[in-house]
Amino acid sequence: MARSTTKELTSGSPMKLILGFAVPLLFGMLFQQFYSLMDTIIVGRYLGVTALAAVGATGSINFLIIGFCQGICNGFGLPVAQRFGARDYDGVRKYVGNSAILSVLIGGVLTALTVIFCRQILVLMQTPSDIIDLSYNYIVVIFAGIPATILYNILSSYLRSLGDSITPVIFLIVAAVLNIGLDLFFIICLHWGVFGAAFATVLSQAVRQSPPSAQAVSGVLCLFVIIRKFDILHLKRSDWVLDASYVRNLLIMGLPMGLQYSITAIGSVILQTAVNTLGSGAVAAMTAGSRISMFMVCPFDALGSTMATYGGQNVGAGKYDRLASGMKSAIILAAVYSAAILVVIIFLARPLIYLFIAPSDSANITQVVAQARQFLITNTCFYMLLSLVNIVRFLIQGMGFSGFAVFAGVFEMIARALIGLIFVPIFGFTAACFASPLAWLFADCFLLPAFFHCRKKLMRRVCQ
Repeated sequence: MARSTTKELTSGSPMKLILGFAVPLLFGMLFQQFYSLMDTIIVGRYLGVTALAAVGATGSINFLIIGFCQGICNGFGLPVAQRFGARDYDGVRKYVGNSAILSVLIGGVLTALTVIFCRQILVLMQTPSDIIDLSYNYIVVIFAGIPATILYNILSSYLRSLGDSITPVIFLIVAAVLNIGLDLFFIICLHWGVFGAAFATVLSQAVRQSPPSAQAVSGVLCLFVIIRKFDILHLKRSDWVLDASYVRNLLIMGLPMGLQYSITAIGSVILQTAVNTLGSGAVAAMTAGSRISMFMVCPFDALGSTMATYGGQNVGAGKYDRLASGMKSAIILAAVYSAAILVVIIFLARPLIYLFIAPSDSANITQVVAQARQFLITNTCFYMLLSLVNIVRFLIQGMGFSGFAVFAGVFEMIARALIGLIFVPIFGFTAACFASPLAWLFADCFLLPAFFHCRKKLMRRVCQ
C-alpha cells in the first residue's frame, strides 16, 4: 500500500492543526503571488507605467472570471472533505469523478465566452484609449488559459480536502520559477510586451495546472504523485458516470462559491471603471498598490482555505463543538499578523512601490508613487476586517452553507459600487482607497451573525 499523505483535522488542538495545515498552504500562495508580483515588476520596470496600467486595468475583470473558476473548484472540494471526514471513501471518489467532468464542461464554456467578448468588455469598462490595445493583448491570453486554471484548482482542492496542503506547493514553486524565467525571455529577449507576460503566465499555469490525463510531462508527473500517494483517489469506471444527486450537491456547494467571487468582483469592476476615468496614472498606482497588497494578504487566504477544510471535515465527523474554537484560533493568528504587517508597510511602502517603476519613466512618477502608497497604507490599516471575511466565510462554506457566501459577496459588491459610482467622481483617488475596507466591513457585519446562526442549525441536528 502506497504511503498516504492525508490528514484529519477532527481531533487535537485546533490552533496546532490550523497552523500546521495553513503554513504549507501559505508557502504555496506566497509563491503563486510571488510570480504574479514579479510579472508586474517586470512589466513596470521594462515596459513602463503605461504597460503597468494596461495590465492593472484588467485586474477586476480578471478577478471576476478567474475568481469564479477558483471559487467553484474550491466549492467542489467541500463535499470531498465532508465525505473524507465521515470516512466514506466511496463517496469521496464519486464526488471527485463527477466534479472533474463538471469542471471540464465549465472550463470550455467560460473560455469560449470570455475570449470572444474580451474587447467589448474592456470598452464597457471605459479602459483608457492609450492602454486598451495593450490590455486586450494581456487579458485575452489569460482567458485562453482558463482550462489550465480550472484543472489546477480542482486538483489542489481535492488534495486540501484530504488534508494535504503540501503537494500543491510543489507545483506552485515550479510555476513561480518558470513564470519569471519566461517573463524575462519573452519581454526582454523577444520584445513581446504585455502579450509576452500573459503568455508566460499561461505557459507556467500549463506546467503546474495540467490535468492528470494530459500528455504533457507535468501532467504525467502530477498523475504519478497521485498514484503513489493517494490511493483514495484511484477512481473506478463507475466513478466517472454523472450521478444526479452528486451533481446537485456539487452545484449547491460550488456555484455559490463561484458566484461569491463573481458578485464581489462586479463591485470591483464598477470601481475599476471609475478609477479608469481618472487616467492611466491612477490605474498604475492602484495596480502597484494592489499587487503588493495581494502578496501581503496571503496569510489570510491560507487561513480561509484552511478553515474550509477544517469546517468540512469536522461537520462530516459530526464534531460541531470544534467549529467555534477553530474560528477563535484562526482569528488570534490573523490579529498578530495584521499588527505586524501594518508596521512593515508603514516603513517600507515607498521602496516596495518603486520596484514596479523604472527611475527613468514618465514625469508623473511622483504622483503615481504617492497614490500607490496612500492606497496600500489605507488598506493595510483594515486588514483585520479582511481576515474575518476570509476566516468566517470559508468556515461557513466548509460547514455546508455556501449560500451565505453569496450574500456576503453582495454586501462587498454594494460597498465597492457605492464608492465607484458616488464617491470616486467626487473625491477622486482617495475615495477608491477606502473601497475595499468598506466592503470588508459590510461583509463582516453579515458573516459574523451568519456563522452563529449556521452553527446553531447544526447543533439542532444533534438534538433531534
